[in-house]
Amino acid sequence: MLKDGYGREITYMRVSVTDRCNLRCVYCMPQEGIAQTAHREILTFDEIVQIVRIGAEEGISRIKITGGEPLVRKGIAALIGMLKAVPGIEQVTMTTNGVLLSHQIEELAKNGLDAVNISLDTLDETEYEKITRCGNLKQVIEGMKRACSCPGLTVKINCVPLMEVKEAQYLKLAQFAYEQGIRVRFIEMMPVGLGKKYKGRSQEEIRKILEKEYGRSRIAERCFGNGPAVYYQFEERNGEIGFISAMSHSFCTSCNRIRLTAAGYLKTCLQYDTGVDLKPLLRTGASKEEVRDAFRKAVSKKPYCHQFTETGKNASAKKEENIERKGMSEIGG
Repeated sequence: MLKDGYGREITYMRVSVTDRCNLRCVYCMPQEGIAQTAHREILTFDEIVQIVRIGAEEGISRIKITGGEPLVRKGIAALIGMLKAVPGIEQVTMTTNGVLLSHQIEELAKNGLDAVNISLDTLDETEYEKITRCGNLKQVIEGMKRACSCPGLTVKINCVPLMEVKEAQYLKLAQFAYEQGIRVRFIEMMPVGLGKKYKGRSQEEIRKILEKEYGRSRIAERCFGNGPAVYYQFEERNGEIGFISAMSHSFCTSCNRIRLTAAGYLKTCLQYDTGVDLKPLLRTGASKEEVRDAFRKAVSKKPYCHQFTETGKNASAKKEENIERKGMSEIGG
Protein backbone atom coordinates (compact mmCIF):
# COMPACT_ATOMS: atom_id res chain seq x y z
CA MET A 1 0.00 0.00 0.00
CA LEU A 2 1.40 3.38 -1.07
CA LYS A 3 0.79 6.24 1.37
CA ASP A 4 2.06 9.80 1.55
CA GLY A 5 3.32 11.57 4.66
CA TYR A 6 -0.25 12.39 5.74
CA GLY A 7 -1.51 8.84 5.52
CA ARG A 8 -3.43 9.26 2.26
CA GLU A 9 -3.48 6.12 0.15
CA ILE A 10 -2.17 6.83 -3.38
CA THR A 11 -3.83 4.58 -5.96
CA TYR A 12 -4.22 6.76 -9.06
CA MET A 13 -1.56 8.09 -11.45
CA ARG A 14 -2.13 10.45 -14.35
CA VAL A 15 0.42 9.74 -17.09
CA SER A 16 1.07 12.39 -19.72
CA VAL A 17 2.41 10.99 -22.99
CA THR A 18 3.04 14.31 -24.80
CA ASP A 19 3.00 18.06 -24.32
CA ARG A 20 1.79 18.54 -27.90
CA CYS A 21 -1.80 19.35 -28.78
CA ASN A 22 -3.79 19.88 -31.95
CA LEU A 23 -5.93 22.60 -30.30
CA ARG A 24 -5.06 25.97 -28.78
CA CYS A 25 -7.65 26.34 -26.04
CA VAL A 26 -7.50 29.88 -24.67
CA TYR A 27 -7.09 28.86 -21.01
CA CYS A 28 -4.48 26.19 -21.73
CA MET A 29 -2.13 27.17 -24.55
CA PRO A 30 -1.14 30.38 -26.39
CA GLN A 31 -2.26 30.67 -30.00
CA GLU A 32 1.29 30.22 -31.27
CA GLY A 33 1.74 27.09 -29.16
CA ILE A 34 4.51 26.38 -26.66
CA ALA A 35 8.18 25.50 -26.86
CA GLN A 36 7.74 21.77 -27.27
CA THR A 37 9.88 19.26 -25.45
CA ALA A 38 12.29 17.52 -27.82
CA HIS A 39 11.24 13.99 -28.78
CA ARG A 40 14.39 12.53 -27.21
CA GLU A 41 13.36 14.05 -23.87
CA ILE A 42 9.92 12.45 -23.90
CA LEU A 43 9.61 9.11 -22.13
CA THR A 44 9.43 6.08 -24.42
CA PHE A 45 6.58 3.63 -23.98
CA ASP A 46 8.97 1.17 -22.37
CA GLU A 47 10.09 3.80 -19.86
CA ILE A 48 6.49 4.67 -19.03
CA VAL A 49 5.74 1.00 -18.44
CA GLN A 50 8.81 0.66 -16.18
CA ILE A 51 7.55 3.48 -13.96
CA VAL A 52 3.96 2.24 -13.97
CA ARG A 53 5.16 -1.26 -13.07
CA ILE A 54 6.96 0.12 -10.01
CA GLY A 55 3.91 2.20 -9.14
CA ALA A 56 1.67 -0.86 -9.45
CA GLU A 57 3.93 -2.87 -7.17
CA GLU A 58 3.61 -0.08 -4.60
CA GLY A 59 -0.18 0.18 -4.84
CA ILE A 60 -1.12 2.20 -7.94
CA SER A 61 -4.07 0.46 -9.59
CA ARG A 62 -5.56 3.07 -11.93
CA ILE A 63 -3.89 4.98 -14.76
CA LYS A 64 -5.22 7.99 -16.64
CA ILE A 65 -3.51 8.78 -19.97
CA THR A 66 -3.31 12.52 -20.65
CA GLY A 67 -1.38 15.13 -22.64
CA GLY A 68 -1.30 17.66 -24.26
CA GLU A 69 -3.50 15.63 -26.51
CA PRO A 70 -2.63 11.94 -26.08
CA LEU A 71 -4.06 10.91 -29.46
CA VAL A 72 -1.35 12.85 -31.32
CA ARG A 73 1.21 10.38 -29.92
CA LYS A 74 1.82 7.64 -32.49
CA GLY A 75 1.04 4.12 -31.36
CA ILE A 76 -0.90 5.20 -28.28
CA ALA A 77 -3.23 2.19 -28.51
CA ALA A 78 -0.23 -0.11 -28.13
CA LEU A 79 0.70 1.69 -24.90
CA ILE A 80 -2.80 1.07 -23.57
CA GLY A 81 -2.29 -2.65 -24.13
CA MET A 82 1.14 -2.57 -22.49
CA LEU A 83 -0.23 -0.85 -19.40
CA LYS A 84 -3.22 -3.16 -19.14
CA ALA A 85 -0.79 -6.07 -19.04
CA VAL A 86 1.02 -4.71 -15.96
CA PRO A 87 0.10 -6.83 -12.90
CA GLY A 88 -1.90 -4.75 -10.44
CA ILE A 89 -3.23 -2.23 -12.96
CA GLU A 90 -6.99 -2.61 -12.83
CA GLN A 91 -8.02 0.23 -15.09
CA VAL A 92 -6.55 2.41 -17.86
CA THR A 93 -8.53 5.44 -18.97
CA MET A 94 -7.86 8.49 -21.14
CA THR A 95 -8.71 12.18 -21.35
CA THR A 96 -8.84 13.60 -24.88
CA ASN A 97 -10.21 16.60 -26.75
CA GLY A 98 -11.90 14.11 -29.07
CA VAL A 99 -10.86 15.60 -32.41
CA LEU A 100 -8.95 12.46 -33.47
CA LEU A 101 -11.07 10.01 -31.54
CA SER A 102 -13.37 8.67 -34.26
CA HIS A 103 -10.47 7.12 -36.19
CA GLN A 104 -8.74 5.62 -33.15
CA ILE A 105 -11.41 4.61 -30.65
CA GLU A 106 -11.93 1.07 -31.96
CA GLU A 107 -8.23 0.24 -31.69
CA LEU A 108 -8.02 1.87 -28.26
CA ALA A 109 -10.96 -0.18 -27.03
CA LYS A 110 -9.52 -3.35 -28.59
CA ASN A 111 -6.32 -2.79 -26.60
CA GLY A 112 -8.25 -2.55 -23.35
CA LEU A 113 -9.11 1.11 -22.77
CA ASP A 114 -11.69 1.15 -19.99
CA ALA A 115 -13.01 4.70 -20.23
CA VAL A 116 -12.58 7.93 -22.15
CA ASN A 117 -13.26 11.47 -20.94
CA ILE A 118 -13.88 13.96 -23.74
CA SER A 119 -13.16 17.63 -23.07
CA LEU A 120 -16.02 19.76 -24.43
CA ASP A 121 -16.94 23.20 -23.10
CA THR A 122 -19.82 24.10 -25.43
CA LEU A 123 -22.05 22.69 -28.17
CA ASP A 124 -22.17 26.01 -30.02
CA GLU A 125 -19.83 25.85 -33.03
CA THR A 126 -18.95 29.55 -32.91
CA GLU A 127 -18.12 29.45 -29.20
CA TYR A 128 -16.24 26.18 -29.63
CA GLU A 129 -14.05 27.69 -32.36
CA LYS A 130 -13.45 30.75 -30.18
CA ILE A 131 -12.37 28.67 -27.18
CA THR A 132 -10.24 26.12 -29.06
CA ARG A 133 -9.11 28.52 -31.83
CA CYS A 134 -8.82 25.67 -34.35
CA GLY A 135 -11.16 22.86 -33.30
CA ASN A 136 -13.84 21.10 -35.30
CA LEU A 137 -16.89 20.42 -33.14
CA LYS A 138 -18.41 17.95 -35.61
CA GLN A 139 -15.32 15.74 -35.37
CA VAL A 140 -15.59 15.71 -31.60
CA ILE A 141 -19.26 14.75 -31.64
CA GLU A 142 -18.57 12.00 -34.17
CA GLY A 143 -15.76 10.64 -32.01
CA MET A 144 -17.98 10.73 -28.96
CA LYS A 145 -20.79 8.83 -30.67
CA ARG A 146 -18.37 6.17 -31.93
CA ALA A 147 -16.97 5.81 -28.43
CA CYS A 148 -20.50 5.35 -27.08
CA SER A 149 -20.96 2.46 -29.50
CA CYS A 150 -17.98 0.54 -28.09
CA PRO A 151 -19.23 -2.22 -25.75
CA GLY A 152 -18.08 -1.83 -22.16
CA LEU A 153 -16.38 1.54 -22.70
CA THR A 154 -17.38 4.28 -20.25
CA VAL A 155 -17.70 7.72 -21.88
CA LYS A 156 -17.88 11.05 -20.03
CA ILE A 157 -17.81 14.72 -20.99
CA ASN A 158 -15.47 17.07 -19.15
CA CYS A 159 -16.59 20.72 -19.27
CA VAL A 160 -14.72 23.72 -17.86
CA PRO A 161 -17.51 26.31 -17.52
CA LEU A 162 -16.40 29.83 -18.40
CA MET A 163 -18.16 33.06 -17.45
CA GLU A 164 -18.01 34.23 -21.06
CA VAL A 165 -20.02 31.23 -22.31
CA LYS A 166 -23.80 31.65 -22.13
CA GLU A 167 -25.65 29.77 -19.38
CA ALA A 168 -27.86 28.03 -21.94
CA GLN A 169 -24.84 26.08 -23.21
CA TYR A 170 -24.50 24.23 -19.92
CA LEU A 171 -28.12 23.17 -20.09
CA LYS A 172 -27.54 21.98 -23.65
CA LEU A 173 -24.49 19.98 -22.58
CA ALA A 174 -26.42 18.38 -19.73
CA GLN A 175 -29.31 17.54 -22.06
CA PHE A 176 -26.95 16.17 -24.70
CA ALA A 177 -25.27 13.95 -22.11
CA TYR A 178 -28.64 12.66 -20.94
CA GLU A 179 -29.66 11.87 -24.51
CA GLN A 180 -26.40 10.02 -25.19
CA GLY A 181 -26.69 8.05 -21.96
CA ILE A 182 -23.40 9.42 -20.59
CA ARG A 183 -22.37 11.75 -17.78
CA VAL A 184 -21.05 15.29 -17.94
CA ARG A 185 -18.70 16.64 -15.28
CA PHE A 186 -18.30 20.37 -14.71
CA ILE A 187 -14.74 21.19 -13.67
CA GLU A 188 -13.89 24.45 -11.97
CA MET A 189 -11.20 26.52 -13.67
CA MET A 190 -7.81 26.07 -12.00
CA PRO A 191 -5.47 29.08 -11.82
CA VAL A 192 -2.64 27.23 -13.57
CA GLY A 193 -0.80 28.73 -16.54
CA LEU A 194 -3.16 30.70 -18.80
CA GLY A 195 -6.05 29.59 -16.61
CA LYS A 196 -5.12 32.45 -14.27
CA LYS A 197 -6.47 34.89 -16.86
CA TYR A 198 -9.95 33.39 -17.08
CA LYS A 199 -12.86 33.40 -14.68
CA GLY A 200 -14.75 30.15 -14.46
CA ARG A 201 -18.14 29.34 -12.98
CA SER A 202 -18.31 27.61 -9.62
CA GLN A 203 -20.10 24.39 -8.76
CA GLU A 204 -22.89 26.30 -7.05
CA GLU A 205 -23.42 28.58 -10.05
CA ILE A 206 -23.78 25.61 -12.41
CA ARG A 207 -26.05 23.74 -9.99
CA LYS A 208 -28.40 26.73 -9.81
CA ILE A 209 -28.50 26.96 -13.61
CA LEU A 210 -29.36 23.26 -13.87
CA GLU A 211 -31.90 23.32 -11.04
CA LYS A 212 -33.94 25.98 -12.88
CA GLU A 213 -34.47 23.44 -15.65
CA TYR A 214 -34.32 20.06 -13.90
CA GLY A 215 -35.61 20.75 -10.40
CA ARG A 216 -33.91 20.34 -7.05
CA SER A 217 -30.73 18.32 -6.81
CA ARG A 218 -29.26 15.94 -4.26
CA ILE A 219 -25.94 14.17 -3.95
CA ALA A 220 -25.93 10.76 -5.59
CA GLU A 221 -25.24 7.85 -3.27
CA ARG A 222 -22.85 6.13 -5.69
CA CYS A 223 -19.42 7.18 -6.91
CA PHE A 224 -18.88 6.95 -10.68
CA GLY A 225 -15.13 7.34 -11.12
CA ASN A 226 -11.63 7.17 -9.66
CA GLY A 227 -11.13 10.83 -8.97
CA PRO A 228 -12.68 13.59 -6.84
CA ALA A 229 -15.93 14.12 -8.78
CA VAL A 230 -19.11 14.47 -6.74
CA TYR A 231 -22.30 13.51 -8.59
CA TYR A 232 -25.78 14.97 -8.24
CA GLN A 233 -29.19 13.72 -9.28
CA PHE A 234 -31.94 16.11 -10.35
CA GLU A 235 -35.65 15.67 -9.70
CA GLU A 236 -36.78 15.83 -13.30
CA ARG A 237 -34.00 13.83 -14.97
CA ASN A 238 -32.61 10.33 -14.69
CA GLY A 239 -28.85 9.95 -14.51
CA GLU A 240 -26.21 12.00 -12.76
CA ILE A 241 -24.19 15.17 -13.33
CA GLY A 242 -20.73 15.46 -11.82
CA PHE A 243 -18.70 18.31 -10.38
CA ILE A 244 -14.95 18.52 -9.81
CA SER A 245 -14.56 21.60 -7.66
CA ALA A 246 -11.01 22.06 -6.42
CA MET A 247 -11.56 25.77 -5.84
CA SER A 248 -14.89 25.91 -3.98
CA HIS A 249 -14.86 22.40 -2.48
CA SER A 250 -11.24 21.41 -1.92
CA PHE A 251 -10.71 17.64 -1.86
CA CYS A 252 -7.03 17.70 -0.88
CA THR A 253 -7.57 15.77 2.33
CA SER A 254 -8.65 12.73 0.32
CA CYS A 255 -6.37 13.23 -2.69
CA ASN A 256 -5.28 9.84 -4.07
CA ARG A 257 -3.33 10.97 -7.15
CA ILE A 258 0.11 11.70 -8.47
CA ARG A 259 1.18 12.75 -11.98
CA LEU A 260 3.91 11.64 -14.36
CA THR A 261 4.82 14.24 -16.96
CA ALA A 262 5.71 13.33 -20.53
CA ALA A 263 9.33 14.20 -19.74
CA GLY A 264 9.47 11.82 -16.77
CA TYR A 265 8.91 14.07 -13.77
CA LEU A 266 6.87 12.46 -11.00
CA LYS A 267 4.74 15.34 -9.72
CA THR A 268 2.85 14.97 -6.47
CA CYS A 269 0.63 18.09 -6.46
CA LEU A 270 -0.76 20.20 -9.29
CA GLN A 271 0.17 23.53 -7.74
CA TYR A 272 3.73 22.77 -6.67
CA ASP A 273 6.80 21.71 -8.61
CA THR A 274 7.75 19.24 -5.88
CA GLY A 275 8.49 15.68 -6.93
CA VAL A 276 11.35 13.81 -8.59
CA ASP A 277 12.75 13.51 -12.10
CA LEU A 278 12.78 9.79 -12.81
CA LYS A 279 14.08 9.95 -16.37
CA PRO A 280 17.77 10.41 -15.47
CA LEU A 281 17.56 7.35 -13.26
CA LEU A 282 16.06 5.27 -16.04
CA ARG A 283 18.60 6.43 -18.60
CA THR A 284 21.75 6.14 -16.50
CA GLY A 285 21.33 2.53 -15.47
CA ALA A 286 19.85 2.96 -12.02
CA SER A 287 18.52 -0.23 -10.52
CA LYS A 288 14.83 -0.86 -10.13
CA GLU A 289 15.20 -0.47 -6.38
CA GLU A 290 16.85 2.92 -6.80
CA VAL A 291 13.96 4.10 -8.98
CA ARG A 292 11.49 2.64 -6.49
CA ASP A 293 13.21 4.46 -3.63
CA ALA A 294 13.01 7.80 -5.49
CA PHE A 295 9.35 7.11 -6.27
CA ARG A 296 8.54 6.38 -2.63
CA LYS A 297 10.42 9.42 -1.30
CA ALA A 298 8.62 11.76 -3.70
CA VAL A 299 5.22 10.41 -2.65
CA SER A 300 6.14 10.67 1.03
CA LYS A 301 6.69 14.43 0.55
CA LYS A 302 3.38 15.07 -1.25
CA PRO A 303 2.07 18.47 -0.01
CA TYR A 304 -0.89 18.50 2.33
CA CYS A 305 -3.01 20.75 0.13
CA HIS A 306 -2.94 23.30 -2.66
CA GLN A 307 -3.02 27.01 -1.85
CA PHE A 308 -4.97 28.37 -4.81
CA THR A 309 -7.41 30.01 -2.41
CA GLU A 310 -4.84 30.44 0.39
CA THR A 311 -7.20 29.07 3.00
CA GLY A 312 -5.61 25.65 3.52
CA LYS A 313 -3.97 24.26 6.63
CA ASN A 314 -0.47 25.40 5.69
CA ALA A 315 -1.35 28.62 3.84
CA SER A 316 1.06 30.61 6.00
CA ALA A 317 3.87 28.29 4.95
CA LYS A 318 3.31 28.84 1.24
CA LYS A 319 6.62 29.24 -0.61
CA GLU A 320 6.49 31.10 -3.89
CA GLU A 321 9.67 29.43 -5.13
CA ASN A 322 7.90 26.06 -5.11
CA ILE A 323 4.88 27.18 -7.14
CA GLU A 324 4.52 25.42 -10.50
CA ARG A 325 5.25 27.74 -13.43
CA LYS A 326 4.41 25.38 -16.29
CA GLY A 327 1.08 25.27 -18.10
CA MET A 328 -1.34 22.36 -18.06
CA SER A 329 -0.17 20.92 -21.41
CA GLU A 330 3.36 20.63 -20.00
CA ILE A 331 2.23 19.24 -16.65
CA GLY A 332 -0.34 16.83 -18.03
CA GLY A 333 -4.01 17.80 -17.93
